Amino acid sequence: MNVKSGAFKPATGKVVVVGTSAGGMSASIKLLQQLSADFPAPILLVQHISGDASGDALLHELNKSSKLKCVHAVHDELLQSGHIYLAPSDHHLMVVKNGRVQVTKGAQENRSRPAIDPLFRSAAVAFCNRVIGIILTGYLDDGTAGMIAIRRCGGTCIIQDPDDAEYPDMPQNALNQVDADYCLPIAAMGGVLVKLMANPNKKQIKIPTDIQREAKIAERVLSDLASVNALGEQVPFNCPGCGGVLWKIKEGSFLRYRCHTGHAYTAAALLAEQTNKIEETMWVALRMFEERRNLLTTLAKEQTGSASRSAAERAALSQVHIDRIRAILLADDKATISDMPR
Repeated sequence: MNVKSGAFKPATGKVVVVGTSAGGMSASIKLLQQLSADFPAPILLVQHISGDASGDALLHELNKSSKLKCVHAVHDELLQSGHIYLAPSDHHLMVVKNGRVQVTKGAQENRSRPAIDPLFRSAAVAFCNRVIGIILTGYLDDGTAGMIAIRRCGGTCIIQDPDDAEYPDMPQNALNQVDADYCLPIAAMGGVLVKLMANPNKKQIKIPTDIQREAKIAERVLSDLASVNALGEQVPFNCPGCGGVLWKIKEGSFLRYRCHTGHAYTAAALLAEQTNKIEETMWVALRMFEERRNLLTTLAKEQTGSASRSAAERAALSQVHIDRIRAILLADDKATISDMPR
């Protein structure tokens, strides 16, 4: 699959952005090993990884299996064709109009840093009709809002066939919300990418103001009440990340939430994070009630008369609360895999 490549020109050249989560290493390798060394566009890739991981495993495997040069992105470096830029651990990866990379420590989106939506949104603003977005295997729905932004800015949307994905949630959720140009197994994506590189650019579309505003928030250029107020309506929920107020952003049937400091969640991600926070709080409450019961039991043994009886009664009441909290923590609430933390 050879396409004549030249120097990458940010003003006219295309860019490919890829987002993946669970199962992403294998999927990314299968995709990128299909491309030749002279692939005429830069490729930026976000895979969800924990904040304390190095990301070196994926970097090593891609350099071993792919003909393209794979590097961890460095802030403000100029994109080059035939290169794969990986989001560094615990940092968002974005791109701006002059073809330079942005690596930031901004607020988490969809419980992740790096997250897919900031990359896709920034590429949509910077390259509009010349961006090609790809969503691969993963849990929940990070990348869907970013893919909507790519579609609204005139870019090309490619989504892995959920039947081909190791974890189909992420591609399926994107398909539910986005009129994709292609829904393909990974094995067919390389050929499509090469053809797209040779095709003329689509008609340029004016970039919607709301997408530009969200891209600026992610870049930390703009983050205040007025900017978030312009995106949606305030709702009576608190941000799990900072405790601030959330605003609801509705795109068709797709709901998202954002606070003014920069945290952002799809509805599914917000529910998952709330569930996680509730469980953490319940375990803390359980520990505190157990410590209280133990102290009261000790006082009941060491004291006499009414003081002893009072301590024993309060210890018994603490045990009631302990039993209730344990029952909640151990209950099967029929959670699905999509509700589970990644």
